[in-house]
Amino acid sequence: MLDEEKTNEENTEERHYLDYPLQMEMPLETGHAKAILEGLLFIVGDDGITVEQAMSALEISRERVEILFDDLMKEYASDDNRGIEIANYGGTYRFLSKAIVHDYAKKLFQLNKQATLSQAALETLAIIAYKQPITRVEIEEIRGVGADMMLRKLMARDLIRESGRSEAPGRPILYEVTDEFMNSFKLLSLNELPELPEFGEGEESDELFGRE
Repeated sequence: MLDEEKTNEENTEERHYLDYPLQMEMPLETGHAKAILEGLLFIVGDDGITVEQAMSALEISRERVEILFDDLMKEYASDDNRGIEIANYGGTYRFLSKAIVHDYAKKLFQLNKQATLSQAALETLAIIAYKQPITRVEIEEIRGVGADMMLRKLMARDLIRESGRSEAPGRPILYEVTDEFMNSFKLLSLNELPELPEFGEGEESDELFGRE
């Protein structure tokens, strides 16, 4: 009789444990954690994820986050069957297309030369046209958002190009507009640009870069 009562008590404790799994949550298994980080990187896009954000989201230590990101970076970089890789810019991780994709991206965008540029693309082009040569960081300071992915897209469309490196610490890449930009917007020289508008005012940017 006592054995039967003891068994019932054990079963009751087990049911209580199953009813409250969050109270007994186990640490994320490595493969599961990397899958979550991979999904988060895809969701956030060009904004990327910082180490601190990953620590808070996964509730794990900085050391483990850095190890997981390092593993993911190596896996993507070494896999020739993947067209994307993970880059780390000052502690912010994001997906980027590999160099092998770039020539094909240019062909893709050139298939539709008259495709409408997004508001973000127009504003980025305006900043480069007025301020060139200019670095990515300077563009981001003006727009207030990351510009790495947008710069890649504009380069793929041959609207901007690299024009050397700045003398600032780290020797960041400088960008300028191309002849394709001049042809697309029917400009003989940058002197034909109107007076510098207030960036972020959508109506002014649309007027400046509106296509016929």
